[in-house]
Amino acid sequence: MKNHKAEDKKAKSEHEAPEGAVGAAAPAAEAGELEKQKKQAEDYYNQLLRLQADFENYRKRVDKEKPEWVKWGKGEILLRLLPLYDLLQAAHSHVNGSKEAGNSDEVLKGLEMIFKEFSKVFEAEGIRPMEPLGKPYDPMASEILGVTEGTEENDGLVTEELQKGFWYGDKILRPARVKIAKKKAAPAPAAEPGPEPERPAEGSGE
Repeated sequence: MKNHKAEDKKAKSEHEAPEGAVGAAAPAAEAGELEKQKKQAEDYYNQLLRLQADFENYRKRVDKEKPEWVKWGKGEILLRLLPLYDLLQAAHSHVNGSKEAGNSDEVLKGLEMIFKEFSKVFEAEGIRPMEPLGKPYDPMASEILGVTEGTEENDGLVTEELQKGFWYGDKILRPARVKIAKKKAAPAPAAEPGPEPERPAEGSGE
């Protein structure tokens, strides 16, 4: 009888053992899942920090470059005024050089007043006219549209400004168009005549 009860108890314990093993495995699986989720959350957080840093750098760059964008946006508008300035300058030169029109003095005064207003606007916006006349040609600020015969003294200097150039701060708003002097190249020395070929003496062929 005792042996029978012992066998039943042993069989019961053998049957219940797997349930205990399953119970122990469940917390381990949950712990693994939690660790996985924790790692994933850390990855998301690190990505968020990187995005935040990138955005902060972008914002600083925009704040730094914004004044330059505004400045050059204004420069584009001012650049469109330069053809009008050229037209007024041409009219001023024409009227100033003409002695036929009886009202040329009044017209000249009107043009000069407009030029003064242009100068005020340009000065307020940081625009300065270039002054290339009589100076060495600067390929970074000027375009050559013609060459005049020069001397040793003015070789390479700007002799005429065909279209005025302008600076916008320390940058070129529009290059000047100029003529420069170029000295004439010295003529190549004439070749010295070589010795005349000797003529055979008379009768040498006999």
